[in-house]
Amino acid sequence: MTIDQTTHDQLERSLQEIDWAALRRPQYLPSPAAWEDQVLYFLMLDRFSDGREQGFRDNDGIIGATGSTPPFRFTQNAYTADRSTWADAGDEWLGGTLKGLESKIGYLSRLGATAIWISPVFKQVASDSHSYHGYGIQNFLDIDPHFGTRQDLIDLVNTAHANGIRVILDIILNHSGNVFGYQFNPDRYPVRDEHGKVTMDPRWDGNSYPVEGWRNAFGQTNIPFGPINPATHGNAWPNDAVWPVEFQDAATFTAKGRINSWDNDPEFLEGDFVTLKDIHHGDHERDAQNRRIIDAFHYTPALTALCDVFKFWIALADVDGFRIDTVKHMEPGATRYFAAVIKEFAQSLGKENFFLVGEITGGRDNAYNMLELTGLDAALGIDDIPDRMDYLAKGWREPVDYFNLFRNSALVNKSSHVWFGKHVVTLFDDHDQVRKGNNKGRFCGDWINNGYAHLKAVLGLNLTSMGIPCIYYGTEQAFDGTGDNDRYLRECMFGGAFGSLQSVGRHFFDENHEIYRCIAEITALRKQHLALRRGRQYLREISASGESGSFGVPHLIGGQIRSVVPWSRLFDNQEVLLAINTDAYGSRAAWVTIDASVHAKMGVLACLYSTDPAQIGTVTPIEARNGRAVHIEVPAGGFVIYG
Repeated sequence: MTIDQTTHDQLERSLQEIDWAALRRPQYLPSPAAWEDQVLYFLMLDRFSDGREQGFRDNDGIIGATGSTPPFRFTQNAYTADRSTWADAGDEWLGGTLKGLESKIGYLSRLGATAIWISPVFKQVASDSHSYHGYGIQNFLDIDPHFGTRQDLIDLVNTAHANGIRVILDIILNHSGNVFGYQFNPDRYPVRDEHGKVTMDPRWDGNSYPVEGWRNAFGQTNIPFGPINPATHGNAWPNDAVWPVEFQDAATFTAKGRINSWDNDPEFLEGDFVTLKDIHHGDHERDAQNRRIIDAFHYTPALTALCDVFKFWIALADVDGFRIDTVKHMEPGATRYFAAVIKEFAQSLGKENFFLVGEITGGRDNAYNMLELTGLDAALGIDDIPDRMDYLAKGWREPVDYFNLFRNSALVNKSSHVWFGKHVVTLFDDHDQVRKGNNKGRFCGDWINNGYAHLKAVLGLNLTSMGIPCIYYGTEQAFDGTGDNDRYLRECMFGGAFGSLQSVGRHFFDENHEIYRCIAEITALRKQHLALRRGRQYLREISASGESGSFGVPHLIGGQIRSVVPWSRLFDNQEVLLAINTDAYGSRAAWVTIDASVHAKMGVLACLYSTDPAQIGTVTPIEARNGRAVHIEVPAGGFVIYG
């Protein structure tokens, strides 16, 4: 791609060049009152839309006749591409843009998404042909030209806001792209390649590595490491080294080589993220047992520069939140400092509830503790949630193990009615699926368990149980990517050379798809009923006969569960009853316990939604069984809502 030098010459090369007064708008969109009211939609920008599709409904709902890419048709286009060629294409830039995404805001709004989380949009290292994902930043103050321009981002946010959709940017504080190279030393971790050439594998051992130099746009390390001298290396702008200039100080980076043991402290804090270079945010003081003293954190100029960088993007584009990558690999004190600075700045713009969600791996306990230490609003990437949600819907997890994830009383030593659902973003598909190792696969890519047959059930569970629900792009079109690499989770909505279902040249913006319609119908009800967004949550007991003493929580039998799994959401003396069926091959019925005090006068519950449309509008009487109970039937692999 040709870079317009004139355009780049107009950009700030230093944070000192930012005119904050001129940047600030007269008014910014206030934050939502509660983020648990939102439905997030996470998309990989390079894989979403190139703006060239035809026959889709535009932002005004009008079907357009322009564009060159026709819509996908399963019987004609599925699995027609050569597997090897198709797979290779998935490892490269493919063409999704900010303008393309802007043209699909209506599609997302009609789906029921109220906030979009966008993969990183910032300028990538030019020599890395595989950095379409956006996590290898070379210029923190610019948009990658593959995606568009700053103005394109501003236009996207404005269009999203006009359609009731917030925008969350994925940001990286932990590392930059592969902006420099280490000096070769044949005596330190030498490796021999397939041609017999000896190279070095710089991995963490607690010691720093000498740096050979900044990389230029072709990946060569021929620029002295440290602040760029305009007199000798004036051509380094805009594609060489790292920008803005505040990050060119050698002390910005730990320079200790790649992480080899991902759970070794301090290795996972100091090491490079594979080839991505670790940024030094500061240090904690340590006690006599070498334990970190969390309150005694000394931050670096690099951390304050990162704060200014992302304050800039809030002020420029009016974004509504940040998803912070790899929080596990940052000192908690650094995350806490960043969160405090960003919150204060956002509040100065009238964004009182600017959303900060951190990617925190390692389970629920670690996520809760990290939120307490850092002041982030919510955790994402908690391994327990996607695993239990995924396999509960397919009938391979205990229901109580999923629902207990939202009861944090054991962690905070308080009563059982202390809930933290608003501090967790829940999803079952995502872009890397770290928890699955090298066996990647979307929900529908699970052929053994017939994932598609359980998809409506897991969507019902995700959208109406506690937490802030997030839909991963393509789920609404039943994408089924699976393989031994992240690329198989990142198919193109716009088709191109790497369309889903091993197709090419066909787009997937089909608003008549049964899964798209299912999501749209559930999110509409979620918007109507406050209990579905903020209510307390209870896993309910069931019985086949309804007789006294026969009720109990649904559970695994012989290692699996094929049953109705019901739960209630209660808010302000209102109860909504929900249930999935983990049996994909036949409907299931059960008596289900409901709240006796809320339903003291008996009456009926009406079916507000079912994956079997014939059930909608029917009623079931409340009876005096196990206190109070109703008899419901849930379609095969389906989901129902009663209220």
